[in-house]
Amino acid sequence: MNHLLDVRDLPPPEPFEQVLDAIAELPGDERLCVLHRRQPFPLYDLLRRLGYDWDTTGTEGQYRILIWRRDPVGADPFAPRQPL
Repeated sequence: MNHLLDVRDLPPPEPFEQVLDAIAELPGDERLCVLHRRQPFPLYDLLRRLGYDWDTTGTEGQYRILIWRRDPVGADPFAPRQPL
């Protein structure tokens, strides 16, 4: 299941903070879809260090960032991954 978070109209640093709050509450096998007006490059580095992967699509003003836990808690490491 994907959860949607639209931060396009928020001033910095609120998008960054809201994404961090949302992933903290995200169940291990679910994904967060973030709508953002720009690519949040500092967020990508932090996501990587926290054990998350992401996929970014779009153009300036209309980015869609799908975020998921690299190894979901309690997940079977041998189970096939769901396609994006």
